[in-house]
Amino acid sequence: MEPKIVKLKICLLGEEGVGKTSLIRRFVSGAFDDAYIRTLGAVVSKKSLDLQGGDGTPVHVDMVILDIIGKRTFMQLFKDAYFSGARGIIAVFDLTRKATLRELPAWIAGVRETVGQIPVEVLANKDDVKERHEVREDEIASILGPLNVKTLRTSAKSGENVERAFRDLAGGIVLEEGPAA
Repeated sequence: MEPKIVKLKICLLGEEGVGKTSLIRRFVSGAFDDAYIRTLGAVVSKKSLDLQGGDGTPVHVDMVILDIIGKRTFMQLFKDAYFSGARGIIAVFDLTRKATLRELPAWIAGVRETVGQIPVEVLANKDDVKERHEVREDEIASILGPLNVKTLRTSAKSGENVERAFRDLAGGIVLEEGPAA
């Protein structure tokens, strides 16, 4: 049976330095680089996944992944251009910087203003440096609970849950949209 082909535009967002670019690099190429390179504007990456639809049929997912600069003022100016057609969002905060968690609801709201209630998965990144964590589970629950989003701890450095995060989001979209996707 030929797989159904689904194209998904996924946007990563969050404050500067939370690890968006590193998460994408880990997912797309399996690599990690300690050097910090600031994203200017938006960078596009692509990766394909093979999943199963709700009825067990094979689904080939072509993902276009946008890595968006970590400045909300920039997002406000260009959100229509960057988020138009997005089918899912990965919102990232840094477990070692509490302020990045506090800012995340505003990022998510900005996207939802543009594209509506598309699926959002939140990644609590840098789980590999537990000794530097500033964020507690109860803080995550109180800030993100009202947004009804799935949260997953990740580490771009070790690869922990990175593939799972993208697969879960893509799989959820494919299942939600059903056979007509």
